[in-house]
Amino acid sequence: MGHGFPWVLRDPAKPGEHTLTKRPANLPTRPPCLQGDTALVARLMQVMATAGDGVAAWRIVLVPAADVMSEPQSTSSVPSAFAGLPRLLAAAPHRPLFLAGSIAVLLSMAWWAVELTWMRFGLASWPQPSIPPGWAHAMLIQYGLFPLFMFGFLMTTFPRWLGRPDLPKTRYLPVAGCVFGGYVLANAGLLDLPWLLKLGIAVMLAGYLIGVWTLAGVLRASVAERKGHARSCLAALSLGCLGLVVFLAYLFGAPEDCALLAIKLGTYGLLLPIYFSVMHRMLPFFTGNMVKGYEVVRPDWSMPMVWVLLLAHLLLEWRGALGWLWLADVPLALVFAWHALTWQPWKAMRPGLLAVLHLAFAWLPVAFVLYAVQDVVYAASGHLVLGRAPLHALAIGFFGSMLVAMVTRVTQGHSGRPLQMGAVAWLCFGLLQAVALLRIRAELGGDVYLWLVIAAYGWLLAFLPWVLRSAWIYLTPRADGKPG
Repeated sequence: MGHGFPWVLRDPAKPGEHTLTKRPANLPTRPPCLQGDTALVARLMQVMATAGDGVAAWRIVLVPAADVMSEPQSTSSVPSAFAGLPRLLAAAPHRPLFLAGSIAVLLSMAWWAVELTWMRFGLASWPQPSIPPGWAHAMLIQYGLFPLFMFGFLMTTFPRWLGRPDLPKTRYLPVAGCVFGGYVLANAGLLDLPWLLKLGIAVMLAGYLIGVWTLAGVLRASVAERKGHARSCLAALSLGCLGLVVFLAYLFGAPEDCALLAIKLGTYGLLLPIYFSVMHRMLPFFTGNMVKGYEVVRPDWSMPMVWVLLLAHLLLEWRGALGWLWLADVPLALVFAWHALTWQPWKAMRPGLLAVLHLAFAWLPVAFVLYAVQDVVYAASGHLVLGRAPLHALAIGFFGSMLVAMVTRVTQGHSGRPLQMGAVAWLCFGLLQAVALLRIRAELGGDVYLWLVIAAYGWLLAFLPWVLRSAWIYLTPRADGKPG
């Protein structure tokens, strides 16, 4: 054995685990031929043959020692963890899309907070967008921030609603990449880079089209009996595509009416129909699962009625027929209030994860009561007494609060954690109620822009801990060790 035996004995059932190694200090860098070692190999086989059944189950596998020495060592655990991050993020639709949405929650409001600070206090050399800042704020929040979460939810639940297999990653990753990538480009374009704003909106539109095509394919292939909620959500996403098309046309020189139409489509054609459709299906379902003896109520008449009234509101507001808005908003306030009461929130205050769904939904009738009051006063006097208070009761109170409630529930359940709110989510939800009230207060007089600045930074303060915790969950494996 003086000339060395540069081979190792390995258990073929356990790759990388060595059971016998003979490597002298002067080991050659490449394996020699077996001439001269044949007798040693034969002797080793004889020893193992007489060692008993436990060893006889092993086989001799000759592996070049240089290959063994070149195998990666376990000490590089940190790089390997990062290497597995893309695969982990792609494991389920909600991971990349919810992570992107969480980033957008801070990015959108950070830009808007700085913009409002510039308006109120002045900031030297702060670049201005090539379009009215309020329009930019409305478009990127309505078509970027909230839809990232909506696509993450719908691309997870659509197949389950419709009895179809889960979507492969090749269908949802392009949606996440395009919608979020376009959103980031468009936000960068607000820094006086109009060409980048156009590119960003176009890339977002591509993501929407891929998402709508994918979900439409799931719907077409389904033989499920109940398809109303899926059809409603798909119709809303299709109107979202239309909104991006007309806004892109405005960016390339079409009249300002196109931008206004896109903004109205975002509120009343995209976000509100999807939010109401999902709540119509899921809120009674969640409550029925947790409250003993609860009667699940999902009236078939309400979704078509809400759609008709929302489209009427959209068209009346877009065309400036504000004196007639009460014809849509008074019935909407009554319909939403009927649902809020029929779903009996007083029976659903435990557990907290169920309570916040009902509390968030309560903002919807409140917002449309404010709309109705303003409409009636305007029809009688021609004055908009509440300004944008109803809109922000809807946008921050309902959309924002329901975002925290639903995303927290999905995040907890799909990460193998208990269905509990937790201190961070409660803090976010509670502070967001204060932010909604501050934003409504800004419309009632005084130093309006100061109130707007306070509300914007309040949003960031409310969401920051929630975003950090959520992002950590999306970037780590499930707590129960299951895939997904």
